[in-house]
Amino acid sequence: MSDPAKPTAQLTIRAVRAVGVEVPMTFVLGTSRTTVTRAPLLLIDLDTEEGVTGRSYLFCYLPAAAPAIGRILGEVLRVTKGERVAPGELWAALSRRFALLGVQGVVRMAMSGFDVACWDALAQAAGLPLARMLGGDTARIPAYNSCGLGLMAPDRLAEEAERLLDGGFTAMKLRLGYETLHEDLVALHAVRSRVPAATRIMVDYNQALTVTEALSRGRALDDEGVYWLEEPIRHDDYAGAARLARELKTPIQIGENFSEPHAMAAAIAAGAADYVMPDLERIGGVTGWQRAAGLAAAHRIDMSSHLFPEVSAHLLAATPTRHWLEWVDWANAIVEEPLRIEDGFAVVPERPGNGLMWKKEAVEKYRM
Repeated sequence: MSDPAKPTAQLTIRAVRAVGVEVPMTFVLGTSRTTVTRAPLLLIDLDTEEGVTGRSYLFCYLPAAAPAIGRILGEVLRVTKGERVAPGELWAALSRRFALLGVQGVVRMAMSGFDVACWDALAQAAGLPLARMLGGDTARIPAYNSCGLGLMAPDRLAEEAERLLDGGFTAMKLRLGYETLHEDLVALHAVRSRVPAATRIMVDYNQALTVTEALSRGRALDDEGVYWLEEPIRHDDYAGAARLARELKTPIQIGENFSEPHAMAAAIAAGAADYVMPDLERIGGVTGWQRAAGLAAAHRIDMSSHLFPEVSAHLLAATPTRHWLEWVDWANAIVEEPLRIEDGFAVVPERPGNGLMWKKEAVEKYRM
């Protein structure tokens, strides 16, 4: 990987615009926590005085969160309007502004979305793909299909598993957390029965288990060839996760709930994970991701992504210990050029910026 390019363009913040959309999902996603059929996204445009527009989007989880994040973005603009686009400095200034409220939840999400849009604007102005702007390349990134395989009947799981191989995928994510271990194993075997033996299956419990339950189910899954065990217990129980990492053969994967890089540093110090997978809107946008990637590199921990494949592919391309891209198609309906998948690899686009451009008619169609 090459050294990161230093931003040369001088851009000035003029406006921040946000539009909420609800996009139907190709697959119903049933987890141990909830069932999701539509993806509530907040599309963010950062306009500069120089005519460059940076873009990003957030996954809001609940439609009601979109207007709340939008209001926080209004305050972000009030603080930054007329300022130079310098993401690290802007993050520090906004952290001071929101210190008493707390850089958590919708505040952190708004700041992260703003940060991603800043970096997109800078990369566009430099005429570089974001990956190259950050010192990476545009090599293909191994991706697993995470669009479906929620909790459902075994026959439906088997059918869906076959469909998730489209695009040449050789890895997929299976959500577990049924009432019993027996049901978990039946689900896993149903998927195994319909995919090639070499297919990697990442298992995600979405924090459904106690430590005791996770040890019991984890020991059973140790004999099933599962690629990793993701968030089996409460996301911030680092002591419990460290025990799982010590006692189970299957690697423990956590990180989508890391709130800024300091949380990741605490998890690593506790020995809570074999792999990490920060989430773009929780780790702190591109600025937070870079710091997290440095931590992973220093501790030689493989680092994957969580959601936002269009931008995450660029970030993984500049991550020294890059591992897997989590691919979902949730934004495909509203972007001009969706991230391309070839033979199970994400193809990082060569166009300047992060590649996001909104399809106007689709945005209007799905607008909240």
